[in-house]
Amino acid sequence: MNLYRINIENKKDFLKTLGVESGGVEIISKKMDLFHIFIKNLKTPAVNILKQDALSIGAELAVPGGVILCKKSHYDCLLIASKKHLEILSTKELAQPFGLKSVARKLKEFLVDHKFPNRIMGIINANDDSFYDKSRYEAKSAVKAIEQMIENGADIIDIGAVSSRPNSLPVTPQDEMQRIKDICDTIKSSKLYEKALFSIDSYTPSVIEYALNCGFSIVNDITGASNDEVVKLALKHNAKICIMHMQGNPQTMQQNPHYDDVTAEVSDFFEERISKCEAFGLLKKDIILDVGIGFGKNLEHNITLLKNLSHFKKFGCEILIGASRKSMIDKIIKSPIADRLEGTLVIHLKALDNGANIIRCHDVKEHIRALRVYEAIK
Repeated sequence: MNLYRINIENKKDFLKTLGVESGGVEIISKKMDLFHIFIKNLKTPAVNILKQDALSIGAELAVPGGVILCKKSHYDCLLIASKKHLEILSTKELAQPFGLKSVARKLKEFLVDHKFPNRIMGIINANDDSFYDKSRYEAKSAVKAIEQMIENGADIIDIGAVSSRPNSLPVTPQDEMQRIKDICDTIKSSKLYEKALFSIDSYTPSVIEYALNCGFSIVNDITGASNDEVVKLALKHNAKICIMHMQGNPQTMQQNPHYDDVTAEVSDFFEERISKCEAFGLLKKDIILDVGIGFGKNLEHNITLLKNLSHFKKFGCEILIGASRKSMIDKIIKSPIADRLEGTLVIHLKALDNGANIIRCHDVKEHIRALRVYEAIK
């Protein structure tokens, strides 16, 4: 007889292979995922009720000392529960007072379990001031680079003509259009959009519309759908929209960024922007979320968001991460931009573990190879 601990990616498939009957597969699989849900500033009576309800079904609520004596009016706590527990609590707490109805509704959000394929998005910059010089292209070289990325296995090509690095200079819509027009025209005339998906990295409506008319199908908006016109264009052209979080703008974003709780604040931002997009008619399947690594965040903020990526799965949208060769790597291990590939790969593979499914990168070939190995052993 042997006993050993194993990691199981697809619980239902494992149980079926084991020979568990179909009814048991559904019941047991819900008990196999363990959630750790941090609840902030909950009224003390609610904490005590939730503690008892959690214990009664085999879950746990970790609370500070003094809760039972109601020494403070509000407390933070940690709910440790399986998917089955969450299903029970999200119904049970609807009948309870002290704000637990709201807790119940929010717990239900964590039961969302959409599966999205992992995809690699290659970066093409049609400008001369992006932070990584090897990602900068003129029209002819850009097309060659696009074809090479497609050959290497890129699922999406993200093309932009305006640098968004810290302290980058603004560009007029006319200059942005001039930089990208020939590339868009070639993609349309050569029907490259039949070989891969194309994303326009822009927040300028006129540029976005031109790209969408040339076969692009994703709008990558670093302003997070702040402009209603951009949302309307995505809807009109049946395109997806990527909503990125940024504190400030590229000229100010790294001037001492501050958050009381970066995960909560980015989550609130997404909730508001998703509601806005849905009000215009977009569906969650058409929305991609990007926490904006390096966009108004310091190293601690970036690491916290990467660790807590699974939180954002509750929205039921695809999640994109783009940390390719960014300065957070240099802050962890001193390295020039040219030597940050290893750090990039580690961050991106960990992001996949934590809930991301689209990786935006400069080095497509290396990421495709790493992804194949990752998927084989996961």
